[in-house]
Amino acid sequence: MLARVLRALEAPLLVAVPLVLALCAFFQFDQTALLTLVVAFAALALFFASFEASAPALRQIMPTVVLGAIAAAGRILFAPLPSFKPVSAICVVAGVVFGRRCGFMVGALAALVSNFFLGQGAWTPWQMYAWGLVGYLAGVLADHGAFGRADADGVRTPRLPVICVYGFLSALLYGFLLNTWTLVGFVHPITPASAVLTYAAALPFDFVHGAATVVFLLAIFVPWSKKLERIKRKYALMGRG
Repeated sequence: MLARVLRALEAPLLVAVPLVLALCAFFQFDQTALLTLVVAFAALALFFASFEASAPALRQIMPTVVLGAIAAAGRILFAPLPSFKPVSAICVVAGVVFGRRCGFMVGALAALVSNFFLGQGAWTPWQMYAWGLVGYLAGVLADHGAFGRADADGVRTPRLPVICVYGFLSALLYGFLLNTWTLVGFVHPITPASAVLTYAAALPFDFVHGAATVVFLLAIFVPWSKKLERIKRKYALMGRG
């Protein structure tokens, strides 16, 4: 019962995070950084609690842990190249193959673990949320057949161009969320000019992130998804929920 309640709250709380960001930016509340941080923490805590309440077996947890570790390692490996990271691409693969919750957890774990090496800070919950959202939305779109329909044997024929478009846009979404957090938390007063400058300064990095996501998706999506789908069927791992 608890797991069902927590699962029902996932989507509303995910929507609440950018909504609170937008309200803080519009009304320019005092302590906006703290308020938005609390909401981000609440969304993350709900997902982790929901995952725990479902009491998954060890074999059900392994795909999330392994993909999260690979994403974290990839981010550390490519640290010398600003914004050129494989994390978003791996979150997309996780969400498409194992579902929205796995996609979210992979993104959140990748940000948390890699920041033990790259530096923790107030930005960590927002990176966890933003990368988690990339994986979550990939799972939602996969559920609705946006990335290709599965046949009777569960084999999916991917629509790689659509997947790459989503990968690019999801990287821009990640950047938009982090840039908005920067604007709300550290730019005072917020004016149209300061908002434009904040987003414009980050735009080259966001486009590099988007291009990197497309490159990594072209390289890994087809071979990884085939192998992971085969493993999922062989060991009866988590489904689309």
